Parts: sequence; structure tokens; C-alpha cells
Amino acid sequence: MSDLLERLRAGLPPEALITDPDVTASYAHDMASFCEAGTPAVVVLPRTVEQVQHVMRTATALRVPVVPQGARTGLSGAANASDGCIVLSLVKMDRILEISPVDRIAVVEPGVVNAVLSRAVNEHGLYYPPDPSSWETCTIGGNIGTASGGLCCVKYGVTAEYVLGLEVVLADGRLLTTGRRTAKGVAGYDLTRLFVGSEGSLGIVVKAVLALKPQPPQQLVLAAEFPSAAAACDAVCRIMESGHTPSLLELMDRTTVRAVNALASMGLPETTEALLLCAFDTPDPLADLTAVGALCTAAGATEVVPADNAAESELLLQARRMSLTALETVKPATMIDDVCVPRSQLGAMLAGTAAIAEEYDLTIGVCAHAGDGNTHPVVCFDHHDPDESRRARESFDAIMALGLELGGTITGEHGVGVLKKEWLARELGETGVELQRGIKAAFDPLGLLNPGKLF
Repeated sequence: MSDLLERLRAGLPPEALITDPDVTASYAHDMASFCEAGTPAVVVLPRTVEQVQHVMRTATALRVPVVPQGARTGLSGAANASDGCIVLSLVKMDRILEISPVDRIAVVEPGVVNAVLSRAVNEHGLYYPPDPSSWETCTIGGNIGTASGGLCCVKYGVTAEYVLGLEVVLADGRLLTTGRRTAKGVAGYDLTRLFVGSEGSLGIVVKAVLALKPQPPQQLVLAAEFPSAAAACDAVCRIMESGHTPSLLELMDRTTVRAVNALASMGLPETTEALLLCAFDTPDPLADLTAVGALCTAAGATEVVPADNAAESELLLQARRMSLTALETVKPATMIDDVCVPRSQLGAMLAGTAAIAEEYDLTIGVCAHAGDGNTHPVVCFDHHDPDESRRARESFDAIMALGLELGGTITGEHGVGVLKKEWLARELGETGVELQRGIKAAFDPLGLLNPGKLF
């Protein structure tokens, strides 16, 4: 320990090192439940690429594991510390280095907060689409590490589609540049995409070149009430089958709607079994919303209410964004699942989740990026009750098994981390795991980067 600190101090300013155990303990884990976390030896908050390189060279020399972190808003344990590790928190590397309206790119450090970047590019008439629910606090580096999604993915896609190039500090301290600044480029293997979603297991992202789009018109939102989740999912299928491209298509079940109302008195309709939010940012959003409203009515909607203006639309979006926070108030603890299924199986996924909730005698609220088939079943339970905790864990696994049975994936945007290691192996199969471990070994032969995650 003394040797580690001495070597780190040789290349870092005093304020970059945290050794107080009461403080380092606060960096031990992200927001996931049921995920083990160790005790870090030290927390390092670098401000430069050179400081990150120094940390990795020191870690390699002493064979000390390194756990990269952003804002720790993750939900899979991917940022959890291991015993004796260096926690490398990148939140101080928070500069927007460049915004180019001509090239439609932004160059940023990993600690830039998503919402800060979004507002900065808006000032140039540009738009950075990926918008996780935690966008006011989560960082771009964390978004890249977990391949984050968000509410607008149904039209604009996920983080991976906006990362053009990276600068990455490898496990031995070397600096690797991947990708490009150009609109097109296919030179060599796509190492950039390989790092996106790697959860800090292959290298430390220290700079990112991000694609931007022209800022679209202000979107308008429609809210549709349904007497059943099945009817709402039928509406989703009708909307997508008809060729519409909404900028947002979100679902909240009855449990979620009631939780949001209880938390923030939003005035959402508590008698509904499922609330569908659909938005368009087209030149004539009212025409699109009218067409979608008719499809919702045909699917059985009991009420279809388009927002009159941008302010009403934003209020509905805020209700959706606070869904996970609201469900956390239902019981002392939550487990937030992240199962993505084909859109055609969305109804079966929600029906199966409801059956699992009944089987395990638990409250499970569901909010979903319905247009993507990406569901977030939230298991609400009392972690002080051993039997209820056991049932919560078992129900979580049952939900993931259901997702795979329906042709889906165990995670659409939250990542694997510690929480879903066993399930990743089931989804990939023996050959897939073997090849992915080989890739990990090529980048990190000593296994120092975020050990114990993914595999």
C-alpha cells in the first residue's frame, strides 16, 4: 500500500489522491442492488491524459487492479470497486474540447455530463441524441462504457451510433487512438465500437469524438390511456408497422403511473392500466400525432390526449424520466431489470412479467422504451426481509429468462457488470464467451482493468 501511494504521488498532484477510508468507501459501488463491492486502496481523480497514463503504468508495475468510474449512476455494478483496487474516477476530466457545426462533431473528455453537452451543442443549432434517464448527472464516459440508450433511441439510436473515435489509455499506459473525425471511414477493424459497451474492461476512455445532428423542431407528445398492457403493446406494434417514426415511444404501467403521482403529484390518470407516450419532432407533429392517436384508439385506448404545446410535452417527459426514482419509493429497495425483446414480443414480455410478479408475490412496476422493445421491470422489495429479498432475486432471474425465451437480450442499455455475469454466458454461449475472453486478454493480458465484471 505504501509503495502504491508513493508511486502514484510521484506523478499526481496531491488533490488527485483520496486515501481517507471514509471517503473512498463512498466510491465503492454504483446504484445496482445485489452486487458485491470491495474496498478500494485509493481513489484517483485525474485531470489529464498523462495522469491517467501514470496511474495505469503504476498499476501494471505493481499488478494492482483498476476500476474506472464516471458518475456511478449505473445499474449493473459495472463501476463497483474490488478489494485493494485503484478507483479511477474520471469526473474531473470534464472539458468540452471542440464543437464543430461544419463537421457536426463534438470532442469531449469522459467526465462531461450528458445534459451539459446536450445544452452546449444546442447553442450551435446541433443535437446530441442519446439521453439516458439520468442525463442530468451521468457522464459521456459512463455512457460509452455501458453503451447507454435513452428515450429517443426509437428514432435516433443509441450511444454506439454516435461515437466516431476515441482516445484510450491501455492497461500498460500506452495511448491508443481509434476511429475518425470524418463522416465516413472503414479503415481496419472497428476498435471504436469494440470499446463502446466494454465497461472499462479493455481500456480507459480519455477523449471521444461524437457525431451530432441538426437540432430538430420542438417535439410534441401524445398521451394515450389503455385498459390493459396488452392493448398498449398492440398500439406500439400498429404504430411501428404503419411506418411512423416517432422521436419517442414510451410505456408506463399502472404501478409506475401511481408511483410517479405519489412522488410528484403529476396528475397522471391512475385508473389506466398502461400509459403510452408518443412524440414527434417532425415539421408537422400534430398531423403525425393525429394519425397515431387513431391507431391507439383502434387498439383500444380509452383516452387519447395530445399535448397543446412544448411545456405540456415536457411535463409528460419529466413524468417518464422520474419513473425509476418513483418506483424506488414503493419499497425500501429495488432491482431494475433491462430486458430488450423484439417489438412483436413486447406484449408477451409484459404479460409474463405480470405473471412473475404474481408468482413471487411482489410489486413489479414496468416502464419501457416501447418503440425499441426495451423493458425496465423494477422489482420493489424490502431488503430487510430475507425471504422477500430471495424472492426478488429469483423473480429478477425469471424475468431475464423470459426475455431470452422471447428472442431478446439480457440488457438493452444498462450493461452486464456484476449483476448479469451468469446471464451473459447463457446468452453468448460457450464459443461466444471464449472469443470475448480472448479479446479481453489481448487488450489486458494481466487482467487489471475492472476485474470480475462481464465474465
